[in-house]
Amino acid sequence: MPLIRPFAGLRPVPERAADVVAPPYDVLNSAEARERAAGKPYSFLHISKAEIDLPEDTDPYDPAVYAKAAENLNSLIEQGILMREAQPRYYVYRLTMGDHVQTGLVAAASVKHYDTNRIRKHEFTRPAKEDDRVRQIEALNAQTGPVLLAYKSDPELDALLEKVAQGQPLYDLKADDGIGHTFWIVEDDAITEKLSAGFDAMKAIYIADGHHRSASASRIAKSIGGSDDQMSHYFLSVIFPHNQMKIFDYNRVVTDLNGLSKDEFLKKIETNFTCVKETAPVKPGKPGEFGMYIDGEWYRLTINANLIPADPVAKLDVSLLANNLLEPVLGISDPRTDPRIDFVGGIRGLQGLEKRVNSGEMAVAFSMYATSMDDLMAVADANEVMPPKSTWFEPKLADGLVSHVLD
Repeated sequence: MPLIRPFAGLRPVPERAADVVAPPYDVLNSAEARERAAGKPYSFLHISKAEIDLPEDTDPYDPAVYAKAAENLNSLIEQGILMREAQPRYYVYRLTMGDHVQTGLVAAASVKHYDTNRIRKHEFTRPAKEDDRVRQIEALNAQTGPVLLAYKSDPELDALLEKVAQGQPLYDLKADDGIGHTFWIVEDDAITEKLSAGFDAMKAIYIADGHHRSASASRIAKSIGGSDDQMSHYFLSVIFPHNQMKIFDYNRVVTDLNGLSKDEFLKKIETNFTCVKETAPVKPGKPGEFGMYIDGEWYRLTINANLIPADPVAKLDVSLLANNLLEPVLGISDPRTDPRIDFVGGIRGLQGLEKRVNSGEMAVAFSMYATSMDDLMAVADANEVMPPKSTWFEPKLADGLVSHVLD
């Protein structure tokens, strides 16, 4: 079975694309989605967050939500806002955030190769979130939220994507957050064949974001049955060269010092870290370095070199902080479930950490050095799993630019 293949995308007609495109479903809560979609009848949020068209107290997992999503999707098709591609195609998708540009391939990715770990994972999934995506796909008979994938940069494939991107785009949009979304159809059959062959030659590609979406696609394929070459056995994906992707730091804040005074806390962390007070906010400049904000003051923490192991998971900065400070000093043994810890995406800046501590909501904050794509791929290649909240990818893929219909 091919690793990826073209598909007949369901997409907006060009003159309506700006009215349809929306933030990904999982970055907005229901209230935020309702506000963003106000006065925008064609916004894809009416499909991805269909509870916004039901009473405000509606549970987002209520069966009525999935039924409403299907109704709204069919309405956009009937109105001619969305159209189905006449034949299977690849698409090229460019994201622009300030000076950062990344250009990837929109394709249908194989569930079989996901199941056999050729499409590699690095996170656990939560059953409730998987169930939500399964119900959404079943109701729509389509996957509407793309999985963000990465491939080890290949000069020939990268050049093919750039060649397509020299042509006239189908869409060229700027979203409310300033992110640029540019979209091309690959209409040259020779380029399509080269793209398919190039990816088929790869040993593996990697899930960056979208573990629940890919896991739900696998469940759908199993429930439908049939052969692995059916379109229901493929899932919507956008695949970028690993060296173009941008991972932000994913920082930590903790509610209390586990019964310690500030002086006692600082004394304990000096067992495993060099601790130096700084006069300005600390954004770590290398692995093994951390910023810490407490009581209106910033410190630079550097872990003792002998505590950095070779294991691809244990050597991650998020693991080093957890294993050498959060658990032994602050008593946080499971950051996935402990209510005393919260996580702040690096896109919010160091001021976001200061705000949480200065408000009295949190006692201490830690700024992190961002996980690298090489680290992510090493963990996935070792068939291991990262700690929760290890990566924060920006810019985000939009919903609504293209969907994958299962038949």
